[in-house]
Amino acid sequence: MTRTSVWPQVEPLLTRVERPSRYLDREWGARHRDDASYRAVLVYPDTYEIGQANQALQILYAILNEIDDVGAERAYVPWIDMSAEMRAEGIPLFALESAAPIRDFDLVGFTLPYEMTYTNILEALDLAGIPLRAAERGDSDPLVIAGGPCAFNPEPVAAFFDAVVIGEADEAIVDFVRTHRAAIAAGLDRNATLVELAQVAGVYVPSLYDVCRDADGGFAGVSAEDPAPAVVVKRVVSDLGEQRPSSCPVVPFMDVVHDRLAMEVLRGCTRGCRFCQAGMIYRPVRERSADEVVREVMAGLACTGYDEVSLTSLSSTDHSQIEEILRRLKRRLSEGGVSVSLPSLRVDSFGVDMARLVAAGKKSGLTFAPEAGTQRLRDVINKNVTEEDLLTTVRRAFEAGWRRVKLYLMIGLPTETDDDVRGIGDLVQAVLGEARSATPADARGSVRVAVSVSTFVPKAHTPFQWEPQIPLDEVVRRQELLRSVVPRKGVDLSWHDAEVSFLEGAFARGGRELADVIEAAWRGGARFDAWTEQFDPRRWLGAFESCGVDPAAIASRMRTLGEPLPWGHISSGVSQAYLSRERERALTGTPTPDCSFDGCTGCDVCGDLGVTVLLGGDRRA
Repeated sequence: MTRTSVWPQVEPLLTRVERPSRYLDREWGARHRDDASYRAVLVYPDTYEIGQANQALQILYAILNEIDDVGAERAYVPWIDMSAEMRAEGIPLFALESAAPIRDFDLVGFTLPYEMTYTNILEALDLAGIPLRAAERGDSDPLVIAGGPCAFNPEPVAAFFDAVVIGEADEAIVDFVRTHRAAIAAGLDRNATLVELAQVAGVYVPSLYDVCRDADGGFAGVSAEDPAPAVVVKRVVSDLGEQRPSSCPVVPFMDVVHDRLAMEVLRGCTRGCRFCQAGMIYRPVRERSADEVVREVMAGLACTGYDEVSLTSLSSTDHSQIEEILRRLKRRLSEGGVSVSLPSLRVDSFGVDMARLVAAGKKSGLTFAPEAGTQRLRDVINKNVTEEDLLTTVRRAFEAGWRRVKLYLMIGLPTETDDDVRGIGDLVQAVLGEARSATPADARGSVRVAVSVSTFVPKAHTPFQWEPQIPLDEVVRRQELLRSVVPRKGVDLSWHDAEVSFLEGAFARGGRELADVIEAAWRGGARFDAWTEQFDPRRWLGAFESCGVDPAAIASRMRTLGEPLPWGHISSGVSQAYLSRERERALTGTPTPDCSFDGCTGCDVCGDLGVTVLLGGDRRA
């Protein structure tokens, strides 16, 4: 393919847009492999400052650039000012490193981080000059693929992708590229290439699957054409120690979200919160050893010059060697002015102890997620946290000098009543009281409790995937009830936009009928829907109406246990039998223990995927 730089046309635009550094190359750590014969571009469907912080893309960027004769670059969705300028000047979407149009690459890979970025995918494809729908692309177009958490229900966006990688792409992307390069060398056309790719483990090729209908025209499942597998099973890395993290990631010129060195210390979570998709789809738990973590942190800091490192995972304080890791890092970093942060803390005294280890005198705030206001509802969702746990933890934290705490909670959880919503107010009041009583009298005015309340969205591959989302008007009513019961003095209350959560529910549970809706909304001006100032629900309501699709029937309908689900041909490795059992235990308020420490709970992921829990480098049966 001919690859020409559009930089001479881009550069004059930078004086006319905000944050021009979004579109600059040559950051420290950026890779340039202009002589590679195979070129891939990784696209994050949001702005540079959001996407540059995405750790998964950083990992894949490093992996691809280590493959012989393969070059990987990055691209992000231009903000509305730059997009308008590029369209006016006829400049296509380009990759950052070479400023080459992304339509000239062999592979264009999108991550799917959040349902409300779907219109940005179409914005990027259109700006690139790539046909929106896979069925409209020819042999001269690049392959357009996707991966990420939303890939576990790929159906709403399946029409826009040639292939979707299900699960962890660390190894899958290498197999994918190898197969694609072999198909190119063999002179295969696009359809034959896709057939080859469908045989790569973990790769879903939507064009090889058909939606089935029953006698009444209702959804009856998705069937595969030979030789595509009937069920696509997620890919999983069996040992994180064999996948070295990127010790020299790209360091941006501008401030970005989470602008620090990120080091993944473990993958997976088995606490078993029944609403949490990540806790199900990333099973089982696999830890990096303390030696690996310390070694890679020190290498990353030396390469990047960052003065902060974040130990990332779904629950970093659950790492079996976290205390050893933090103590070793504290000794190594004590003279260098480098701080260590933990993005997630356990709701217990151990979490506070670990936070104290890394605070180094700076106690900006702690974050905990009790999720529900009453013990009854916490048992339903399997949170395994009591109010006493939370209050004891808060007391320890404020006695140790913290003055701010943030609580994550939800409304709309299955079986929730108004008493549970009022329970949030009671819990916040108790936390505020405990914080104040543990704070010296002359400092009590600085005590703040931030409360962030989201709306429950039923997600695929969770025990609550069959449950309905509460209707939009009910979300608004419960938010008003919440406002009336949460204390105002000393408390900062915020919640997610009800209409955004409603749409998220439709996309999380819907099927291929939503592709037309997404395209209609984009053509009507929807883009950057995750940004409050850009989101306009009227565009979406008009799109649903014009396509004859009822979002409430998707988001707010109870599913029966036996009915076909749009994502039924995608497997996270966790069995449907386990999810069904967990749903039944939820309805009786019966907790399920964490299998990492209390023995197997029968989710089947270890046996089906051939992977076992790996703690500190030791496998657990």
